[in-house]
Amino acid sequence: MSKITQKQNLLRKQVVPYERAEMRKSVRQLINTFIPFVALWALAYASLSVSYFLTLFFSIVAAGFVVRMFIIFYDCSHNSFFKNRRANVIVGNITGILTAFPFNQWRHEHNVHHASSGNLDKRGVGDIWVMTVEEYVKAPLKDRLAYRLYRNPIVMFGLGPIYLILLVNRFNRKGARKKERLNTYFTNVVIVSIVTLFCLTIGWQAFLLVHGPIFYLAGLAGIWLFYVQHTFEDSYFEENDEWEYVKAAVEGSSYYKLPKVFQWITGNIGYHHVHHLSPRVPNYKLEEAHNNVAPLQNVPTVTLKTSFESLKFRLWDEQGKKFVTYKDIKEIIKINKQAV
Repeated sequence: MSKITQKQNLLRKQVVPYERAEMRKSVRQLINTFIPFVALWALAYASLSVSYFLTLFFSIVAAGFVVRMFIIFYDCSHNSFFKNRRANVIVGNITGILTAFPFNQWRHEHNVHHASSGNLDKRGVGDIWVMTVEEYVKAPLKDRLAYRLYRNPIVMFGLGPIYLILLVNRFNRKGARKKERLNTYFTNVVIVSIVTLFCLTIGWQAFLLVHGPIFYLAGLAGIWLFYVQHTFEDSYFEENDEWEYVKAAVEGSSYYKLPKVFQWITGNIGYHHVHHLSPRVPNYKLEEAHNNVAPLQNVPTVTLKTSFESLKFRLWDEQGKKFVTYKDIKEIIKINKQAV
């Protein structure tokens, strides 16, 4: 066994003590997530008769709690929020309905993402579309245009939440097993029932004015977090033969260092390198693991300010081992030709 492999195995062992869920902390997080969300929703609705700007304020804050709710859903899909597997499934399905994500579908695709993140030969499931420079140069014009459209911030963050919530999450993936398909149908039926009930009770206009901004902004924030946590200049991508799980976790997932209030509302998911190293660590222990395991502190760090720089990174340069912009392509091709 090489020294590198030994160090990687040691790093994984160092995180094991933080993989134990604590009922008290889990229940407390459920309480401090659901109660504020319900209260904010009620205030947003009540304020419609006062000022829609006030409604928007409450809706924006409520969207933050939907993100926090999604992190609970996220942990349940990894069986890390509770010790009991059944409890994870029950709470996971409830939070999945409230965040409009079918539990079984997400669990499958997200587990594939964890098992293949940064693997150039296993892209396409549960991740953001990434092309290498070579692939982009060789691609036909229609594929390059499709890729540019997909990676355009207006499309990804503007239309992305609507596309994800109203279309992608409502249909089963190709090859889904019966249990997963039924879970998607069940989630959709419950969501439609809840929406119908609210529309009949308070009117569809009021429901849309309150809940529309909440879900749109929560979806935007979710896509942004996922994007930033895997799209930074010195990220990690390798072909299957060279790919390593631990390196993909600590080098291909960023530490998104957020202000404390944003860290809390996003359920510590900024410690994404810890999460990828061990998905069994519940969100409320990610910071503790990061602080107490020294090697985890020496990882790619992105701040709220520097995270916006990730918007310019579009393609993965296999030779330079980094993300590059479209403008960099000509220079990269020139350098590669000179090297040959």
